[in-house]
Amino acid sequence: MNLPYAEPFRIKMIEEIRQSTKEEREQWLKDANYNLFNLKSSQVYIDLLTDSGTGAMSDRQWGALMTGDESYAGSRSFEQLHQTVQDITGFKYLLPTHQGRAAENVLFSVLVKDGDVVPGNSHFDTTKGHIELRKAHAIDCTIDEAFDINNLHPFKGNIDLEKLEEVYKSHPKEKIPFCLVTITCNSSGGQPVSLENMKAVRELSNQYGIPVFFDSARFAENAYFIKKREKGQENRTIKDICKEVFSYGDGMTMSSKKDGLVNIGGFIALNNEDVFRKASSFTIIYEGFITYGGMAGRDMAALAVGLDEATEFAYLEGRISQVEYLGHKLIEYGIPVQKPIGGHAVFIDSLNFLPNVDRSEFPAQTLGLEIYKEAGIRTVEIGTLLADRDPQTRENRYPKLELVRLAIPRRTYTNNHMDYIAAAIKNVYERRDEIAKGYKITWEPELLRHFTVQLEEA
Repeated sequence: MNLPYAEPFRIKMIEEIRQSTKEEREQWLKDANYNLFNLKSSQVYIDLLTDSGTGAMSDRQWGALMTGDESYAGSRSFEQLHQTVQDITGFKYLLPTHQGRAAENVLFSVLVKDGDVVPGNSHFDTTKGHIELRKAHAIDCTIDEAFDINNLHPFKGNIDLEKLEEVYKSHPKEKIPFCLVTITCNSSGGQPVSLENMKAVRELSNQYGIPVFFDSARFAENAYFIKKREKGQENRTIKDICKEVFSYGDGMTMSSKKDGLVNIGGFIALNNEDVFRKASSFTIIYEGFITYGGMAGRDMAALAVGLDEATEFAYLEGRISQVEYLGHKLIEYGIPVQKPIGGHAVFIDSLNFLPNVDRSEFPAQTLGLEIYKEAGIRTVEIGTLLADRDPQTRENRYPKLELVRLAIPRRTYTNNHMDYIAAAIKNVYERRDEIAKGYKITWEPELLRHFTVQLEEA
C-alpha cells in the first residue's frame, strides 16, 4: 500500500495551552469590546489570528541565535543574511528592518508622494495604510476570478493586465511610483501569482517605464504553487523558481515573520543604488544603522537560516499540506471557503455562511466572534472592518469578499488541532440561521481601525 504523508520534522519542545469555558469566553469578549486583537493569548486555545511571527523555529535556527554577532556596524550576522538574500533573490542591496511594515515605511518614504497611485493585486492592510497615510491611492488590479470563491483558477493572485494598463494610461508616469505585486496575495485568500503573469506585468510596466516591486512575505509559498500548478515548472527547485520570480522586479519588501520562519524581522532588497542610498537615510532615522536596521544580530542569523529552510520543497509541502488538510475538512462539512485553498490560511466566506447578518453589521467579524465563543479559536476578519473607510467620504468600504481568515502558524499545530478547528466551525455552521445580528462600532481610529476598533452588539 502507499504510505500516508508524514511531517518532515519531529517535535523537541511543547507549550501547554488551556481550554476555557464558553461562559469565560463570552465575558472575555465583552471585556475586549468584541475585538479579537484585544484578547490575551492565555484566553485563546488555538490561535489563528495570524501566521506572522507565530511559528516554531528549527534547531538550526536556535543554534544560529547563539552565534549571532551583535556589532552595531558591519555585523557578521548581517553579512550572512545579505549573502542569503542575494543567493535567493539576486538583489544586490539589503536594508534590514524590524518587520514588514517597517520595510514599507522606509521604502514608501522614498517613493510614494501625495497624489500618487500604486496599482497592484489586493494590497494588504498595512500596505494600503502606508500608501493612504501619504495621501496616495492603492488601486486593485486583481483578476475578477479571485472574487468568485468557487472558481478553481490556479493563480487567483494574478494581476489583470487590462486593468493595470488602464491605470498606466489614465495617470501620468510621474504619479505611478511602482506596481506592487503581493506574493502570495493575502487579501484574495492567500492566492498565488503565476510566473507567466509576473513576466507579463514586468514587460507591460517596462513599456510605460514603471518599476515593479514585490511584497514578498510569502514568496516561498508562491514558488511552491508555481512548481505544483504551472506547466513546465514541475521539475525546478524552489530556489530556482524564486530567483526567476525576483528577476522580474526592481526590489522587494519582506516581512520575515512569514516565510523567513522567524518571530521578528523584515528587510528591503533592491538593485537600484540611488533608491538604496535614499532608503538608507530613512532606515537610520526610523530603524537603526543600515547593517542591523532594528534587528538584533542573533535574529538576523536565525533569519538567514530560516530563508534557506523555507525555500526547500520538503518544508513547503508539509506546511501547505496542513493548510489544505483543514481546508478540505471544511469543504467536506459544506463550509463555504475560498477555493483553491491558499498557502498560509483557509478563508471562510462569511456572506454565504451568515446570510442573515447585514453587511453594515460586519458579518466576517461576527463569524470570527462566534467561532471564538464556540471553541476558543481566534481568527481574524478580512472584510469591511479591515477595508476601513474611504479617506475622502469617510463611508465604509465594502470589499467584494467578506472573509474570516484561519491563518496557520508554521510548524506549530498538529492535524488533531485542524480536526478540532473544523469540528468547531461545523458546529457554528449548523446554528447559522440563529445568527441574525452583528455588531456596531462604538469607537475607531482614523486609520487601520480593525486593530483597535471597539464594538458592541447591534
